[in-house]
Amino acid sequence: MSQSANAIADAPVPVSRHAVTFVLITVFLDMVGFGLIMPVLPKLIQDVGHVDIAQAAVIGGWMFAAFSLAQFVFAPLMGNLADRFGRRPLLLLAIFGLGVDFILMALAPTLEWLFVGRVIAGVCGASWIIASAYIADVTAPEDRARAFGYMGAAFGIGFVIGPAIGGLLGELGPRVPFWVAAFVSLLNFVYGWFVLPESLAPANRRKFVLRRANPFGAFRVFASYRGVLPMVLVMGLFFFSTSVYPAIWTFWGIAKFGWSEAMVGATLAVFGLVAGVFQGFLTGPATRWFGEWQVALFGLVCATLVALGYGFVGALWGVIALMILHGPEGFVHPLLTSMLTKRVPDDAQGELQGGISAVTNVAMLLGTVFFAFIFGHFWAEDRAWRSTDVAYWVAAGFLALTTVLFLILKRSEKA
Repeated sequence: MSQSANAIADAPVPVSRHAVTFVLITVFLDMVGFGLIMPVLPKLIQDVGHVDIAQAAVIGGWMFAAFSLAQFVFAPLMGNLADRFGRRPLLLLAIFGLGVDFILMALAPTLEWLFVGRVIAGVCGASWIIASAYIADVTAPEDRARAFGYMGAAFGIGFVIGPAIGGLLGELGPRVPFWVAAFVSLLNFVYGWFVLPESLAPANRRKFVLRRANPFGAFRVFASYRGVLPMVLVMGLFFFSTSVYPAIWTFWGIAKFGWSEAMVGATLAVFGLVAGVFQGFLTGPATRWFGEWQVALFGLVCATLVALGYGFVGALWGVIALMILHGPEGFVHPLLTSMLTKRVPDDAQGELQGGISAVTNVAMLLGTVFFAFIFGHFWAEDRAWRSTDVAYWVAAGFLALTTVLFLILKRSEKA
């Protein structure tokens, strides 16, 4: 083969200017499918396991832990495979796997099968990681905060539509949303198969090395590049603290306010709408006006105060007010991610996203079990003093610690 032919073979793969839009729609559809099932999962656990709401919360926490553990083990592998073979095939595989998982959950006859479904979802839950690497491939470093904000908005808007529909479908039975979620995920797969281009040029691909793909080896990326490890510590503690919401939100609403599946879905929809507005429309402008550090700090302070507020709120109108004030928390994840991507070279973005996912999944694994146990312990029927709110108070304390660590890091970076 001539040198010119080799040059053509190694040339970057052309990426449509609409490639980011393709990925955002993929993330959106993915989250619609995931959001559909959230309002009905407590009822499904209660029905299948024959348990009360406090016990269901603990079981739900363990299910989320199984999901997070599977992601921790397999996400670095998926991220490194994406650095070797490209983003497109791994992203499509992850989406297809989620569709299979929803079918299994819809048919599950026992709690054990529900756990199996959560593990499969965790194994194939790398769509967010690979999509993040895709975004890093096709955007300039100075534009990544805004791009990751759009990605967060797609996540949030998917959470607006998914839970709202899931809550309504849940009135027809706790398994109905799983069938709809399976359809959405498989439709997403078909969409991606036909319209999603590859973003990683052959010249930027690297040899697959197994030691980089094992879950603990993924942490090495943090020590390989200056300034990464402290930021990852902040991100990990942030995700540990905010895992209180997936751990207990639906159980807390049912136990404290007597919410129906439709009401749970409606609150999650408001949650997603607020997150979408802040991440999609305000992350970019706020970052340009005030800078990444200041906006992220503001988000952490709001997160701390709102978590504390949920522990004292006594009516639905108060919950809605707090959810609106919750919006600036949405700045934190995209901005921390943007800061981290600027600290590693282009050929390690997939590895970085895999490492970030490993940390966040361990944090959420520990956090969901931790906060679910707190909720289950203090709401158990045999307790002399019962409360639905202790987990939020504890989460607020951890978020305050996260904010202090971020301030220390900010000052050390400026020094």
